[in-house]
Amino acid sequence: MMTHMTANKSNPTLIKTSTDVPLTIAVTAINENGEKVDKFIACERPLTVYLNWQPIVTLMTLGARAEALSLGYLKNQGFISDINKLESVIVDWDVNSAAILTSEKIENLDEKLSEKTVTTGCGQGTVYGDFMTGLDDIDLPTPQLKQSMIYSLLKNISAYNETYKNAGAVHGCGLCRQDQIFGFVEDVGRHNAVDTLAGEMWLNQDSGNDKLFYTTGRLTSEMVIKVAKMGIPVVLSRSGATQMGLELAQKLGITMIARAKGRHFLIYNGAENIEFDALS
Repeated sequence: MMTHMTANKSNPTLIKTSTDVPLTIAVTAINENGEKVDKFIACERPLTVYLNWQPIVTLMTLGARAEALSLGYLKNQGFISDINKLESVIVDWDVNSAAILTSEKIENLDEKLSEKTVTTGCGQGTVYGDFMTGLDDIDLPTPQLKQSMIYSLLKNISAYNETYKNAGAVHGCGLCRQDQIFGFVEDVGRHNAVDTLAGEMWLNQDSGNDKLFYTTGRLTSEMVIKVAKMGIPVVLSRSGATQMGLELAQKLGITMIARAKGRHFLIYNGAENIEFDALS
């Protein structure tokens, strides 16, 4: 049932199906010693923003303060500017949407929508309907990895990230075979880096079956899907994972290793594929 919240005099009416959605979920991971550990990972959910019932963008978000996120996005992108003409904000997590209604005249909306720029922002951008197409047809091999190899790879990868070391503000992604890195890209957004490696693999007609994908960024649903479409069965991240990323890894059979740095890592999926040959 929708709850109705009467706004202040200068604010629009806010309607929500529920006040809160969970921001984290509890999961069990396997650490570098082969031990089960209870952890929390961030939730991830799509939020389609509508302006006067016209879809504008789908954002991947944690889900906190969706009304503010939607209004801020529309204002920052130049779609709306007059707070006094806002009529209502309707957040409906049953269908993952936020609808902003305004009496403000929106100039050249179709033109603005036709001139989209893919930004480098994490989690921000348009999710196109065919992005999920073909996932059911992906058949990834089952990898066999050694704990000692993971340690060796993490040591070798430290020689990369040159731009990050010099200037910061970038993400790095690498294509690896065992503990060797044969392709590494840095960019201001992790999605740019993974897309660059995917393009090079495609141009070279290179298979991902024997490869491992490394990233400094979070393992979100979009990252997992891109790695799966590259045919790579293992993803390794210095950062964490999201709930949708984990669910997709489980569905697609991707071995997911996160929080990997030095001699520490957490296996969120595929622990049965790891041989613990370097226990301390």
